[in-house]
Amino acid sequence: MANEEQASVLRSHVFISGRVVQEGAFRDALRRQAQELGLRGWVRNIRDGRVEAVFEGEPEAVRRMTEWCYSNRSGAEVHATAICQETPSRDLINFEAG
Repeated sequence: MANEEQASVLRSHVFISGRVVQEGAFRDALRRQAQELGLRGWVRNIRDGRVEAVFEGEPEAVRRMTEWCYSNRSGAEVHATAICQETPSRDLINFEAG
């Protein structure tokens, strides 16, 4: 992958905790929002009560998706988010909820 192409894609690995984040409605809303923004990736519950997600796409879309997680539109009361920036892999085709 060329450096220019890599610079135009951002991949964030996100861990979200808070009230009702593990409910199906939150994951479905997150998936719909990610698809609307044209992101690739996935979202799933993890055993410790958090939700884990990967967002990959245009940097502005990834930033907007992360902001959405904290917004009232998400339907959840988010208490904390841990975000790790990763090297884009381009192995993701669409956005899936697990």
